[in-house]
Amino acid sequence: MEWLLQLGYFGLFAGSFVAATVVPFSSDVLLIGMLAAGGKVWLCVGVATLGNWLGGLTSYWLGWLGKWEWIERYMRVKHETLVKHRAKVDRFGSGLALLTWLPVVGDVFALALGFYKVDFKRSAFLMLVGKGVRFVGWALLFLWGKQMGW
Repeated sequence: MEWLLQLGYFGLFAGSFVAATVVPFSSDVLLIGMLAAGGKVWLCVGVATLGNWLGGLTSYWLGWLGKWEWIERYMRVKHETLVKHRAKVDRFGSGLALLTWLPVVGDVFALALGFYKVDFKRSAFLMLVGKGVRFVGWALLFLWGKQMGW
């Protein structure tokens, strides 16, 4: 991960992008690392948010490309299970996109939103809001900790 920090803002963007796909990676640690290295706070937040959002949209589109038949055949998921999960996704709709920042399940939510063809524009907007709030929160926590002398 240190090599990403050496790439500066591009590394933050790339790491944040990858972290929003199904690859397990922490964009939060990269953001804090960039801030600790002296990165400009709002630029770091913007770059991390943009990268993470575009990575989430990539997961959404990968889900969109998925077909029920493939999931049933190759992943051995029963049709009834897909119907059950669809009901859950339909219950929350694009509001689920606000939670795509969560570790592990957020990536699954992004894939599911695409797979079940939930409204793209609304999902994309809410995904951006959720991910942006997350990084603003981390930046504020970092600044507060820095002010407290940590």
